[in-house]
Amino acid sequence: MHDLRITRENARFQQWEALLTNRSKRHRNRELLVQGVRPITRAVEEGWTVRALLRADGTSSGWADELWASTRAERVVLSPELHARLSGKEGAELVAVVEMPDDGVARLADSSRPHGPVVVFDRPTSPGNIGTLARSADAFGASALVVTGHAADPYDPQAVRASTGSLFALTVLRVPGPGPVVEHAHAHGYRIVGTDEDGSPLADVDLAGRVVIVVGNETHGLSSGWRAVCDDVASIAMVGTASSLNAAVAGSIVLHEALRQRG
Repeated sequence: MHDLRITRENARFQQWEALLTNRSKRHRNRELLVQGVRPITRAVEEGWTVRALLRADGTSSGWADELWASTRAERVVLSPELHARLSGKEGAELVAVVEMPDDGVARLADSSRPHGPVVVFDRPTSPGNIGTLARSADAFGASALVVTGHAADPYDPQAVRASTGSLFALTVLRVPGPGPVVEHAHAHGYRIVGTDEDGSPLADVDLAGRVVIVVGNETHGLSSGWRAVCDDVASIAMVGTASSLNAAVAGSIVLHEALRQRG
């Protein structure tokens, strides 16, 4: 397989560069840019489709060379200047153009971890928080991460980076509102548990079976739509002077408790 060489900015390069900042282009092309060793390795291991691998001319390392030699994706060698514009602050040696999966709720039934909790993040405003929650969801055995409502994008490079590749271990969906997720939950015997400071003490909430854990927006908490469909709402005990927890941290604590109860 021969390598494509791009030494000056062309339409193809501009299309890849747009994936870094332009959400609508990401979704129109159904692809995202993934930077660096761990995230690309996870994406490949978890069976995501890599459409192209990009590297700078003249670079070499054992890991990159091995992946380069074994990939079925298109291989593109860029001038160092062009590659630097795609490789992020850390200057990732390889950048992958990865295909975005479908957003259909039916994919929840196909998860590789069918018994793990489904985590819903409702209207998150921070891609970094999405990545942080994805990392915890992976660590604590969740099966899926669903982002609902008008929200930050789980495929934003910041979210992918913050997840350290864990995003690729989960079934990831973006859904306009609660409806399709609630229907899936009711059809498959899931309880829906929200997180809120007015809820029941976390240890008293049943998280052992099939459960959807809903984390609200960073500022406004759970939407009325989600609150109305919750079977239970859990609160996390706190001492000290902080008035609330970061949304991704709160979700992580509930996920850990769910893992403990499944024990």
